[in-house]
Amino acid sequence: MRAIPKTGVLSPFLLWLFAGCAATSPAYVAPIQPVRGADAPLDQRMSAMEGRINDMNQRLDKVDGAVAGAQSRADEAVQKADGVNSRLTRLWSNRFNQKVSDSLEVYFSPDSIELTDAAQTALLAVAKEMQAHPTLTVELGGYTDPRGALDYNYGLSQRRVDTVRRFLMDKGIQLARIQAASLGPISDPSIPDIKKRRVTVRLMADPE
Repeated sequence: MRAIPKTGVLSPFLLWLFAGCAATSPAYVAPIQPVRGADAPLDQRMSAMEGRINDMNQRLDKVDGAVAGAQSRADEAVQKADGVNSRLTRLWSNRFNQKVSDSLEVYFSPDSIELTDAAQTALLAVAKEMQAHPTLTVELGGYTDPRGALDYNYGLSQRRVDTVRRFLMDKGIQLARIQAASLGPISDPSIPDIKKRRVTVRLMADPE
């Protein structure tokens, strides 16, 4: 019997072995390619978020500035209020110690609260005197004649006092330096009605 050549048996096996090695060899594995544009949506979201954060920071900076401004104005208002309270306390404490420095009468037409030219001239002199002497204060007393209802006359005398007070304040006199009262009608028959329709103005000075 003839011997079978070894090459006939080994060749199919070697071919199978080589084929397996070729299929599993790293040289034949296709590299993983990145997907183009896969990170673009994420980058866009990150950019949008950064934009919103920057906008929020700017808004917070504006709020901080507004709060600081409001606090500054509040502190200034408190200081002014303290100053007014101090002046009022001083005036109230000295109200019985003051003396009359000067006085005048401002007269009105019937049922009127309008200041005449003569009244404005007189009150302007009062305002200048008070500006020149900061310790002076003024007392205002409003009156009417007895004609008409009592409540109406009290209201009319109050409006006359308010008119004189506004005039002085318009000329730079602080409200804290003005004391005013509505005293209603004067019933004294010895006084002419024309002199009952008045506001009495008294300049008050601290004792020396």
